[in-house]
Amino acid sequence: MKIIYEDNHIIVVDKAPGEIVQGDKTGDTPLVETVRQYIKERYAKPGNVFCGVVHRLDRPVGGLVIFAKTSKALSRLNEMLREGKIEKTYRALTRTAPQPVSGRIESYITTVERTNKSYSHSQPKPGAKLSALSYAVTGNTDRFTIVDIHLETGRKHQIRVQMSSIGCPIRGDLKYGDKRSNPDGSISLQAYRLRFIHPVSKEPIDLTAPWPENWPSPAPDSTGQ
Repeated sequence: MKIIYEDNHIIVVDKAPGEIVQGDKTGDTPLVETVRQYIKERYAKPGNVFCGVVHRLDRPVGGLVIFAKTSKALSRLNEMLREGKIEKTYRALTRTAPQPVSGRIESYITTVERTNKSYSHSQPKPGAKLSALSYAVTGNTDRFTIVDIHLETGRKHQIRVQMSSIGCPIRGDLKYGDKRSNPDGSISLQAYRLRFIHPVSKEPIDLTAPWPENWPSPAPDSTGQ
């Protein structure tokens, strides 16, 4: 488990692709339980240990996840999340460079729970939710384009389906149109930066995750390092 930041109220972990944040029907050990066990052992805490989930990432996605170590922090972070006061930046590798190289995608997203897949529509339709993100190309690797993405809304698989809708599926994401899978089953999408005001100390927090080990290296003039 890679800890990026920790204090008395919060802990931020760099989730590995393939991990689940919360328990699901697979029965695999979720990251929240790993963090809880770490807190219990690291600080010799008896009984049940509090560890609150603030937000989640899709299983094949890696990157920064915040957990609350106190109920006060969890309550305040949940409110901040609802109010859009936790700024999350994602980084993706795409096989096709988006045109234009920076822009905004706005569409209407529906999700079919039975197949766990979302769809992007250019026009409103029943059950569809208005969804938006902004993106900018920041560099490249030998064969892929590095794209930074800021979510304005948080829909299921939003980045994956909206990038695919402009002809730029994320590397390894077979579900949304890429041609080849990554060897480890991940997709090349990372929640790489978090910026927010600490829920208790009120100090500004700005955290970044390291470049993923299973990604090709960025070109020297790229900003992905």
